[in-house]
Amino acid sequence: MILEAAIRVIARRGVRGLRVGELSAEAGVSTALIYYHFGDRAGLLRRTLEFVNDRARRYTDDSSKGEPRAALEHALMLELQDVPPGRENSIAWGELRASAIFEPDLQEQMRTSTRQWINDIAELVERTQSGPVTAVDLDPMDTTERLTALVEGLSERWLSGSITLERARDLLRGAIAAELGEALRTS
Repeated sequence: MILEAAIRVIARRGVRGLRVGELSAEAGVSTALIYYHFGDRAGLLRRTLEFVNDRARRYTDDSSKGEPRAALEHALMLELQDVPPGRENSIAWGELRASAIFEPDLQEQMRTSTRQWINDIAELVERTQSGPVTAVDLDPMDTTERLTALVEGLSERWLSGSITLERARDLLRGAIAAELGEALRTS
């Protein structure tokens, strides 16, 4: 599929390194077919971002089931998967997000995609806060913004080799516990 190939090329070369000729070779299709389906490079990038989001949504769909705290952790941990599609998705997301700084056409779409992810995670955060309000109860959107930003940063550090995957997961678990006001356990 062309969009899967686009994710692989972006993961290897970055958005700036995405060339239609390389993409056509990777996908096994002609460059004319790519232009026919996507119009131009901006159209290709928009559709690739949509595909990244759809693919991420497919592998996180089941995370809203079960005990709220476990469901929240599961949903966030899915962003730190050491499997090729998960890695490619995370790398492509980071590349597209970074490119949105310089490509205004991507900014609105990135904002919408990020907002959807935040809303999904905020629902899980809200479910963890059932019961009477306590001093540690925080605005679910603030908690979600901090946690999702942390996941993106940890993912980039792990994927770039700055930290191990286990370290990234441990830091995320600690942050979830801290955000939810849980007592941190020492191992």
